[in-house]
Amino acid sequence: MSLSVTEDQQRLVRQAARALGRNGLAHAYGHCSLRLDDDHMLVCAAMPMGLIPPGRAGTVVPVRGPLPEGVLGEVRLHQQIYQRRPEIRGVCRSMPAQLMSLSALGRVPRPRHGMGSYFYPQPALWPDVQLIRDDERAVQAVDLLEDSPALVMKGNGVVTFADSLEKAVVLTWFLEDAARIELDALRAGLADEALLSAEDARARAIWGGGIAARMWAYLTQGDPEA
Repeated sequence: MSLSVTEDQQRLVRQAARALGRNGLAHAYGHCSLRLDDDHMLVCAAMPMGLIPPGRAGTVVPVRGPLPEGVLGEVRLHQQIYQRRPEIRGVCRSMPAQLMSLSALGRVPRPRHGMGSYFYPQPALWPDVQLIRDDERAVQAVDLLEDSPALVMKGNGVVTFADSLEKAVVLTWFLEDAARIELDALRAGLADEALLSAEDARARAIWGGGIAARMWAYLTQGDPEA
């Protein structure tokens, strides 16, 4: 029996993809997905995310097993995350500019401000610049995650994930802002200054008060399906 995908689920994946593409968080490359159930996810169309038109259907992909024809190879990272983290409902793969620059130096953002606190003590770093397009490398990369909500790939962008696709998109924006500040600190020669303590980071990394909803509204303003 085929899995039924609702139009609301399809629309959410399209909106998330366009939010990443239209806000400078992805260019020609990248993808996002929504968990449908324990065994399936919905992945956006394999095209530049900012150009996905209204009504363009995504592809249902198994959480375990071979990828369907036409699905990008790095979706194997989504599979590994969904397999290991049953609470995760959304995954984003993107290439934000500031984060690309920082990761090319073999560095990741450290917690210095409110938005960086969500990644305390720091996101995981995959140190290989090659694309992850096979199961073995996807397993090795996701093995690095521990409790981090993000995997930074050296000179190759980031994967973020959360208990909703909207939050995963928001985390991408938060991490890019943290990368901007990290680069500013490096340029100023103050890279070892002004780091948040564990206590401050835990107290600040909250989702109450509509934090995710407000950023989601900001990132999806003007979307043709909003």
